[in-house]
Amino acid sequence: MLKLSHITKTYPGVVALSDVCMDFEQGEVHAILGENGAGKSTLIKIISGAIEPDPGAQIEFDGRVYSAMTPALARENGVAVIYQDVNLVTPMTVAENVYMGRRMGRGYSKRRLQRMAQALFDEYGLELDPAERVERLSPSRQQMVEIARAIAGEARVMIMDEPTAPLAASEVRVLFSIIEKLRGRGVTVIYISHRMEEVFEITERVSVLRDGCYVTTLKTKDTSRSELVRLMVGRELSESFPARSSAPGEVLLEARGLTGNSVENISFTLRRGEILGFAGLVGSGRTETMELLCGARRMTSGEVLLRGRPASIHSPAQAIDQGIALIPEDRKEQGVILHNTVQFNTSLSAIARVARAGFISGRRNAALAEHYRQELRIKVPSVRQMVVNLSGGNQQKVALAKALAADPDIIIFDEPTKGIDVGAKQEIYQLINALVGQGKAVLMVSSDMEEILGMSDRIIVLHEGRMAGELSRAQFSQESVLRLASGIQAEEA
Repeated sequence: MLKLSHITKTYPGVVALSDVCMDFEQGEVHAILGENGAGKSTLIKIISGAIEPDPGAQIEFDGRVYSAMTPALARENGVAVIYQDVNLVTPMTVAENVYMGRRMGRGYSKRRLQRMAQALFDEYGLELDPAERVERLSPSRQQMVEIARAIAGEARVMIMDEPTAPLAASEVRVLFSIIEKLRGRGVTVIYISHRMEEVFEITERVSVLRDGCYVTTLKTKDTSRSELVRLMVGRELSESFPARSSAPGEVLLEARGLTGNSVENISFTLRRGEILGFAGLVGSGRTETMELLCGARRMTSGEVLLRGRPASIHSPAQAIDQGIALIPEDRKEQGVILHNTVQFNTSLSAIARVARAGFISGRRNAALAEHYRQELRIKVPSVRQMVVNLSGGNQQKVALAKALAADPDIIIFDEPTKGIDVGAKQEIYQLINALVGQGKAVLMVSSDMEEILGMSDRIIVLHEGRMAGELSRAQFSQESVLRLASGIQAEEA
């Protein structure tokens, strides 16, 4: 169905892809794996015509050979892409987004458009309201709209870039059912994901990229997690969580009856040297609770105590001044300023550290950014590189550098490894452990069950904006977390 030959793409100072060759068969689900910066996003943008490869490339669709694609040519050859970050017109309705850009012929009306969308949703098991405005949907529902739009285009090659990152477990099952239907209709699915369990569940073959180079293609059933991780990073790397001895100290933060921003009566304590995990289903109130703590949203009642004293936090700036830093889930909208440099972003929360006599010191600014570039292994040729040009994982690391530069005592990680490869995950886990080892305290929100169980000392479980329970490490299990997250109390077990 699709064959790529001699695909190279260079930017000033960076070789994004180097002579990549691979093929994709009709009706197969084919995974592409690699660390952040390995070239996955560049490759799919070349297939979809978003960027042009260097001269010498060949892209063959079902016997037709091209030296480069354009978006129009890609659509003509049946290519559809579901990007990691949704690209919808949010003031418009679900149905309008699904069929945007399609020729509708005579007799167009909003009612007809909604009927068409509803028939599509019924066929594929999507629980969406065609008439609802996209801006009112949660990130996970917006992702389902993206999926519906790709399906509506009757694609022959469907590219999915981290499609399950914002989805709840039930929505992931719906997506897998859709993929199975597409495969049965002869559609080729190119699947990019850092979640190994998904790769082994739904793919037939897997190709590995490393540092912009093609490594190999294997049948999924003939390989293993450890082998794929080794191929991706070029060395042996365990997927297990790094060991850490837990010795929590004084109470740094106490939340009493936090209410507002869709949550009610949330109370807990956080000790120095502790990782407190927050679990729950999509919409349970985990992120909303963190927004209250860091002043991004207003509390209607409740109080926060820092080191035993009431704290007045009405903005993220005040939170930073009092030693609380948030690394948000949505890095592009809230975590970084994309159209500025790594250096600029790193110092945003730490102006005092780089200022001298009331002016920002270029030397101090550059030194601070370079320190975190090396510590977090941000793959960038210079700290003066624009953040928009970095891979998703490296953008996440810049957001992390910005938070750490403020030297907070309490660090909130909201989905710390979302869209990050296994090698970078290990680095972030080790960093989190190092931070708590230094006496800092961590609040961690995660939808990754293995992550929340593997990293936390205690877990707070939320259900529909309220506390469903608290688990000590001795009580940890996937079943106990899921039961509480689903609203099933212990006495019902």
